[in-house]
Amino acid sequence: MNNYLKINNLSYSYPDGHKALSSVSFSIDQGESISILGPNGAGKTTLILHLNGILGKLSGEIEVSGLKYIPDNIDKIRKTVGVVFQDPDDQLFMPTVIEDVMFGPKNFGFTQKEAEENSLEALKMVGMEKFEDRAPHHLSFGQKRKVAIATVLASKPKLLVLDEPASNLDPTSRKDLIDILKSLNISLILVTHDLPMALEICERSLVLNEGEIKKDDLTINILKDEKFMKKNRLELPYGFAFHHLGEE
Repeated sequence: MNNYLKINNLSYSYPDGHKALSSVSFSIDQGESISILGPNGAGKTTLILHLNGILGKLSGEIEVSGLKYIPDNIDKIRKTVGVVFQDPDDQLFMPTVIEDVMFGPKNFGFTQKEAEENSLEALKMVGMEKFEDRAPHHLSFGQKRKVAIATVLASKPKLLVLDEPASNLDPTSRKDLIDILKSLNISLILVTHDLPMALEICERSLVLNEGEIKKDDLTINILKDEKFMKKNRLELPYGFAFHHLGEE
């Protein structure tokens, strides 16, 4: 496999001087799913905003699908790297579900027919094909989350990045989401506090803390290292047992 995404020595400080990322380097292969774990304030959201070119000027290098992060490539990169934000209401603003899902592909230069076909396919992928004419604000939170994912999938990205997709979901909606993400034939970066979800979807995880990568290993190895977990303020749910997922 070839590295689909390469990040080399990425650092970032906010205007107030807060250093959010410090010399972050990693790569992922096409089709690989990884999770990014870490406590609040670790730099996780700052990292994924860079993957879509949202924070502008880089200190370090990012390359995706052979495209370097320079101004001339940002539109192509935003088409190939789809980011699903933590709050679905940040991505749903049109009168109907289908209009919301079509918004991305239309802006990325797909024809009206392509945008419609892509959007109907994306809604089907997330089990929301019967809701195309519904007003987004009439949907449940879990339904909004699915539609938000569909708005990104409709532009046919090669890499899907999700920021805390399990937050505020009831157990059934969470299980639906896991099934959806496992069914996608796409590279995936999952930023989450939901450690069992990370274990179920992503064989490999990075732990980010204080703006630095503290560990890059198999998810199972990270979660079983109690001393490391405690040091990096990571905690499995009470009563969690690895044998639930076939691990002894």
